[in-house]
Amino acid sequence: MKVGSLKELKALRDTLQRRAAEAAARAALELERQRAAEAERRLFANAVGPVTMLPEPGLADIRRPLPAPEPLQRLADEQAALREALSDEVDVESLLLTDDGLSFRRPGVHLDVVTRLRSGQWALQGQIDLHGLTREEARTALAGFIRQAHQRGQRCLRVVHGKGHGSPGRQPVLKAKVQRWLAQCDEVVAFSQARGAEGGAGALIVLLDSYRDGKR
Repeated sequence: MKVGSLKELKALRDTLQRRAAEAAARAALELERQRAAEAERRLFANAVGPVTMLPEPGLADIRRPLPAPEPLQRLADEQAALREALSDEVDVESLLLTDDGLSFRRPGVHLDVVTRLRSGQWALQGQIDLHGLTREEARTALAGFIRQAHQRGQRCLRVVHGKGHGSPGRQPVLKAKVQRWLAQCDEVVAFSQARGAEGGAGALIVLLDSYRDGKR
Protein backbone atom coordinates (compact mmCIF):
# COMPACT_ATOMS: atom_id res chain seq x y z
CA MET A 1 0.00 0.00 0.00
CA LYS A 2 1.39 3.36 -0.98
CA VAL A 3 1.08 6.34 1.38
CA GLY A 4 1.18 9.83 -0.11
CA SER A 5 1.88 11.84 3.06
CA LEU A 6 2.77 11.66 6.75
CA LYS A 7 -0.86 12.35 7.57
CA GLU A 8 -2.01 9.28 5.63
CA LEU A 9 0.76 7.21 7.26
CA LYS A 10 -0.47 8.26 10.71
CA ALA A 11 -4.05 7.36 9.80
CA LEU A 12 -2.92 3.93 8.58
CA ARG A 13 -0.97 3.36 11.79
CA ASP A 14 -4.03 4.28 13.90
CA THR A 15 -6.23 1.91 11.89
CA LEU A 16 -3.79 -0.98 12.31
CA GLN A 17 -3.47 -0.33 16.03
CA ARG A 18 -7.26 -0.22 16.44
CA ARG A 19 -7.70 -3.49 14.56
CA ALA A 20 -4.96 -5.09 16.61
CA ALA A 21 -6.64 -3.94 19.82
CA GLU A 22 -10.02 -5.29 18.67
CA ALA A 23 -8.46 -8.64 17.77
CA ALA A 24 -6.76 -8.84 21.17
CA ALA A 25 -10.06 -8.04 22.89
CA ARG A 26 -11.86 -10.77 20.96
CA ALA A 27 -9.13 -13.26 21.81
CA ALA A 28 -9.35 -12.31 25.48
CA LEU A 29 -13.15 -12.80 25.43
CA GLU A 30 -12.83 -16.20 23.76
CA LEU A 31 -10.21 -17.28 26.29
CA GLU A 32 -12.47 -16.15 29.11
CA ARG A 33 -15.40 -18.09 27.61
CA GLN A 34 -13.30 -21.25 27.33
CA ARG A 35 -12.12 -20.87 30.93
CA ALA A 36 -15.72 -20.43 32.12
CA ALA A 37 -16.86 -23.48 30.16
CA GLU A 38 -13.99 -25.56 31.57
CA ALA A 39 -14.80 -24.39 35.09
CA GLU A 40 -18.45 -25.35 34.61
CA ARG A 41 -17.48 -28.77 33.22
CA ARG A 42 -15.20 -29.42 36.21
CA LEU A 43 -17.91 -28.32 38.61
CA PHE A 44 -20.38 -30.75 37.01
CA ALA A 45 -17.81 -33.57 36.97
CA ASN A 46 -17.04 -33.04 40.66
CA ALA A 47 -20.75 -33.05 41.49
CA VAL A 48 -21.47 -36.23 39.52
CA GLY A 49 -18.34 -38.14 40.43
CA PRO A 50 -16.66 -40.93 38.49
CA VAL A 51 -18.66 -42.17 35.49
CA THR A 52 -18.44 -45.65 33.98
CA MET A 53 -19.65 -46.11 30.43
CA LEU A 54 -22.23 -48.84 30.09
CA PRO A 55 -21.36 -51.70 27.75
CA GLU A 56 -23.28 -52.12 24.51
CA PRO A 57 -26.36 -54.28 25.21
CA GLY A 58 -25.98 -56.17 21.96
CA LEU A 59 -29.75 -56.24 21.44
CA ALA A 60 -31.41 -56.02 18.06
CA ASP A 61 -33.78 -53.16 17.35
CA ILE A 62 -37.14 -54.96 17.25
CA ARG A 63 -39.39 -51.95 17.35
CA ARG A 64 -42.46 -52.56 15.24
CA PRO A 65 -44.50 -50.01 13.35
CA LEU A 66 -47.62 -48.82 15.12
CA PRO A 67 -50.82 -50.53 13.99
CA ALA A 68 -53.16 -48.64 11.76
CA PRO A 69 -55.87 -46.77 13.68
CA GLU A 70 -59.16 -48.63 13.96
CA PRO A 71 -62.41 -46.74 13.40
CA LEU A 72 -63.88 -48.08 16.64
CA GLN A 73 -66.88 -45.76 16.67
CA ARG A 74 -67.80 -46.60 13.09
CA LEU A 75 -67.48 -50.32 13.81
CA ALA A 76 -69.62 -49.92 16.93
CA ASP A 77 -72.27 -48.07 14.92
CA GLU A 78 -72.27 -50.74 12.24
CA GLN A 79 -72.60 -53.51 14.81
CA ALA A 80 -75.42 -51.68 16.56
CA ALA A 81 -77.27 -51.22 13.27
CA LEU A 82 -76.74 -54.85 12.33
CA ARG A 83 -77.82 -56.03 15.79
CA GLU A 84 -81.04 -54.03 15.55
CA ALA A 85 -81.70 -55.53 12.13
CA LEU A 86 -81.56 -59.11 13.47
CA SER A 87 -85.08 -59.90 14.59
CA ASP A 88 -86.22 -62.83 16.70
CA GLU A 89 -89.57 -62.82 14.92
CA VAL A 90 -88.38 -63.69 11.41
CA ASP A 91 -89.67 -67.07 10.28
CA VAL A 92 -86.89 -68.99 8.58
CA GLU A 93 -88.44 -72.42 8.93
CA SER A 94 -89.47 -72.39 5.29
CA LEU A 95 -85.90 -71.65 4.26
CA LEU A 96 -84.35 -74.49 6.25
CA LEU A 97 -83.60 -77.65 4.32
CA THR A 98 -85.06 -80.65 6.14
CA ASP A 99 -82.49 -83.15 5.00
CA ASP A 100 -80.24 -85.39 7.08
CA GLY A 101 -78.59 -82.31 8.56
CA LEU A 102 -80.03 -78.89 9.28
CA SER A 103 -78.95 -76.48 6.54
CA PHE A 104 -79.82 -73.19 4.90
CA ARG A 105 -78.94 -71.57 1.60
CA ARG A 106 -79.87 -68.37 -0.17
CA PRO A 107 -81.99 -68.52 -3.31
CA GLY A 108 -79.65 -69.05 -6.23
CA VAL A 109 -77.01 -70.87 -4.16
CA HIS A 110 -76.45 -74.36 -5.55
CA LEU A 111 -77.28 -77.30 -3.32
CA ASP A 112 -73.76 -78.60 -3.89
CA VAL A 113 -72.48 -75.67 -1.79
CA VAL A 114 -74.43 -76.95 1.21
CA THR A 115 -73.28 -80.51 0.56
CA ARG A 116 -69.64 -79.44 0.57
CA LEU A 117 -70.22 -77.30 3.64
CA ARG A 118 -71.80 -80.20 5.54
CA SER A 119 -69.07 -82.63 4.55
CA GLY A 120 -66.29 -80.38 5.82
CA GLN A 121 -64.73 -79.51 2.47
CA TRP A 122 -64.46 -75.84 3.44
CA ALA A 123 -61.57 -75.04 5.76
CA LEU A 124 -62.66 -73.28 8.96
CA GLN A 125 -61.17 -69.79 9.23
CA GLY A 126 -62.70 -68.62 12.49
CA GLN A 127 -65.23 -69.42 15.17
CA ILE A 128 -67.29 -67.87 17.93
CA ASP A 129 -68.62 -69.60 21.05
CA LEU A 130 -71.88 -68.15 22.37
CA HIS A 131 -72.03 -70.38 25.46
CA GLY A 132 -73.00 -68.51 28.62
CA LEU A 133 -74.21 -65.38 26.84
CA THR A 134 -77.63 -63.87 27.19
CA ARG A 135 -79.80 -63.46 24.10
CA GLU A 136 -78.81 -59.82 23.62
CA GLU A 137 -75.14 -60.51 24.33
CA ALA A 138 -75.18 -63.37 21.83
CA ARG A 139 -76.92 -61.27 19.16
CA THR A 140 -74.39 -58.44 19.58
CA ALA A 141 -71.41 -60.80 19.59
CA LEU A 142 -72.63 -62.72 16.54
CA ALA A 143 -73.37 -59.55 14.55
CA GLY A 144 -69.91 -58.14 15.20
CA PHE A 145 -68.21 -61.47 14.53
CA ILE A 146 -69.89 -61.95 11.15
CA ARG A 147 -69.19 -58.37 10.04
CA GLN A 148 -65.52 -58.42 11.05
CA ALA A 149 -64.89 -61.89 9.61
CA HIS A 150 -66.45 -60.80 6.33
CA GLN A 151 -64.28 -57.68 6.18
CA ARG A 152 -61.18 -59.80 6.82
CA GLY A 153 -62.08 -61.94 3.82
CA GLN A 154 -62.90 -65.06 5.84
CA ARG A 155 -65.40 -67.37 4.19
CA CYS A 156 -66.04 -70.41 6.40
CA LEU A 157 -66.85 -70.01 10.11
CA ARG A 158 -68.12 -72.07 13.01
CA VAL A 159 -70.79 -70.68 15.31
CA VAL A 160 -71.17 -72.66 18.54
CA HIS A 161 -74.59 -72.12 20.13
CA GLY A 162 -74.67 -75.14 22.41
CA LYS A 163 -76.96 -78.14 22.78
CA GLY A 164 -78.97 -76.74 25.68
CA HIS A 165 -77.85 -79.28 28.27
CA GLY A 166 -77.54 -76.51 30.85
CA SER A 167 -80.78 -74.74 29.91
CA PRO A 168 -84.21 -75.16 31.53
CA GLY A 169 -85.85 -78.24 30.08
CA ARG A 170 -82.48 -79.11 28.53
CA GLN A 171 -83.61 -77.34 25.35
CA PRO A 172 -81.18 -75.27 23.23
CA VAL A 173 -82.22 -71.66 23.82
CA LEU A 174 -79.92 -70.02 21.27
CA LYS A 175 -80.10 -72.60 18.47
CA ALA A 176 -83.27 -71.34 16.76
CA LYS A 177 -82.36 -67.71 17.40
CA VAL A 178 -78.92 -68.11 15.86
CA GLN A 179 -80.53 -69.65 12.78
CA ARG A 180 -82.85 -66.63 12.43
CA TRP A 181 -80.04 -64.13 12.98
CA LEU A 182 -77.73 -65.79 10.46
CA ALA A 183 -80.49 -65.96 7.85
CA GLN A 184 -80.89 -62.17 8.16
CA CYS A 185 -77.18 -61.41 7.68
CA ASP A 186 -76.54 -60.33 4.11
CA GLU A 187 -73.00 -61.73 4.34
CA VAL A 188 -74.26 -65.29 5.01
CA VAL A 189 -75.00 -67.34 1.89
CA ALA A 190 -75.42 -70.74 3.55
CA PHE A 191 -75.02 -72.65 6.78
CA SER A 192 -75.26 -76.24 7.91
CA GLN A 193 -75.27 -78.17 11.14
CA ALA A 194 -71.72 -79.12 12.07
CA ARG A 195 -70.38 -82.64 11.85
CA GLY A 196 -69.97 -84.54 15.11
CA ALA A 197 -66.27 -83.75 15.37
CA GLU A 198 -67.00 -80.04 14.92
CA GLY A 199 -69.79 -79.74 17.47
CA GLY A 200 -72.69 -81.64 15.93
CA ALA A 201 -76.10 -80.30 16.91
CA GLY A 202 -74.44 -77.66 19.08
CA ALA A 203 -72.83 -75.74 16.24
CA LEU A 204 -73.34 -74.42 12.74
CA ILE A 205 -70.84 -74.15 9.89
CA VAL A 206 -71.44 -70.83 8.13
CA LEU A 207 -70.38 -69.76 4.64
CA LEU A 208 -69.98 -66.05 3.84
CA ASP A 209 -69.90 -64.46 0.43
CA SER A 210 -66.72 -62.92 -0.95
CA TYR A 211 -65.88 -59.53 0.50
CA ARG A 212 -65.77 -56.60 -1.92
CA ASP A 213 -64.37 -53.36 -0.54
CA GLY A 214 -67.09 -50.80 -0.04
CA LYS A 215 -69.84 -53.32 -0.68
CA ARG A 216 -71.84 -52.11 2.29
